[in-house]
Amino acid sequence: MTSADRSAGPPPESNPALDPDSIPELIIAGDHVLTMDPARTILVDAAVLVAGGAILGVVDAAAARARFPGVEVLGGPGHVVTPGFVNAHQHLTGDRLVRCSIPDDLAPGESIFSWAVPVHAHHSGDDDELSATLACVEAVTHGVTTTVEAGTVAHPERVAAAMAAVGMRGGVGTWGWDVEDGPYAAPAAEVIDRQSALLDGLPPGGLVSGWVTLVGHDLMSDELVTAASALARDRGTNLTFHLSPSASDPAAYLARTGRRPLVHLEQLGALGPHVLVAHAVHVDDEELEVLLRTGTAVAACPWAYLRLGQGVTAAGRHAELATRGGRVALGCDSENAGDLVDPLRAAALFAGLAKDTRADPTWFGAHDALDLLTVRGAEAVGLAGTVGTIETGQRADLLVHGGGPNWVPPGSDPVLQLVWGSDGRSVRDVVIDGRVVVRDGRCDTVDVDAVAPEAVRAGRRLLERAGLRPIPKWPLVRPSDHC
Repeated sequence: MTSADRSAGPPPESNPALDPDSIPELIIAGDHVLTMDPARTILVDAAVLVAGGAILGVVDAAAARARFPGVEVLGGPGHVVTPGFVNAHQHLTGDRLVRCSIPDDLAPGESIFSWAVPVHAHHSGDDDELSATLACVEAVTHGVTTTVEAGTVAHPERVAAAMAAVGMRGGVGTWGWDVEDGPYAAPAAEVIDRQSALLDGLPPGGLVSGWVTLVGHDLMSDELVTAASALARDRGTNLTFHLSPSASDPAAYLARTGRRPLVHLEQLGALGPHVLVAHAVHVDDEELEVLLRTGTAVAACPWAYLRLGQGVTAAGRHAELATRGGRVALGCDSENAGDLVDPLRAAALFAGLAKDTRADPTWFGAHDALDLLTVRGAEAVGLAGTVGTIETGQRADLLVHGGGPNWVPPGSDPVLQLVWGSDGRSVRDVVIDGRVVVRDGRCDTVDVDAVAPEAVRAGRRLLERAGLRPIPKWPLVRPSDHC
């Protein structure tokens, strides 16, 4: 779809689906409402009416204020309204407590095996819930309304509790692997039992639901991945795992099976629309066709690949997959690979990488990237028709952007301004399932200031238990000792 197709739509008061007797509980207004509907209609001077956690319709903003004078209004002139953003790959556990401590100049694999694995082996349930709370607060204040948790090793129920407390929508999984020693490694049958028990406690359909979640890479036997895929399919949920962020996974699969990873998994019958593969950076032509043919989704985390130097500028084909109709969403990943949960920042980087790797500024721009954060992201994580657009009947996951100096004067194209001219700091208000969770840039559901001191203490204790001692690259010196 070209930018010419994304012009302002018909007057919002012409919405035929709006029940004239409907009374909203909340009104969300803006100079522009980016509906992300099939025509990518942008409604001007419009207001979204919300009741019962759902979108009642979109009407003229002035008419909404006049008709419902006692209803709370978020946004207004000078603001842009969008669907909430989907973060398709985010680690929420212990990592957050040691944020920005893992060096960015480690050899391949060292950030995982020398840092992430020891941290995960030593964090407690309290650590998991506190870490997830902080990560979810950061996420919602930057516009994330749906998060796919990328692997909770030990205490998924505590992470689910944190997500519920913040008001986040998403999926939670407990990690499984069965072919190497490591924290929580187990035989395939035991891993599947653990996954099944999680799904019993967090069935599909809730604001926070259970996903089948494997570590992935070459740390899952054929028996485990096929059983996990079947479990997700049978229980009406999704399966996610890591694969091919670097060239090491293709090398391992070729040595073990004689086939590249996605080709091998297709032959096992383990792929399909219920599967979300994290990364898939190093894929060849045949694997790209596998993704398209099977409808398997991919979560692309561009900041992770740059921070870890994994070769995305040379090998990455996510934008190509997306433009060919593949299912692609964006993710922000973890503390050894991302450090900041900011989907707009990830979207801008994704679009910039797409243009630069082809040395072609004419393809894959801001509008394509915003698609991946909203309507296409929702589709990739199995929530098409539930969230991702501003249409009557969808759940009310909505964002209000604007109000800062980078919005003065407003640009002629709000999508360009969102992706290239702003970031998560421009998110003013966030509504998830009709509930206000961020108001005027601050989380309305969790008092971050109250939990901050404990987070500092918990992070220090976790590093001590894991035997890790972060050392800043540049010297820390008191002024009295500085000569």
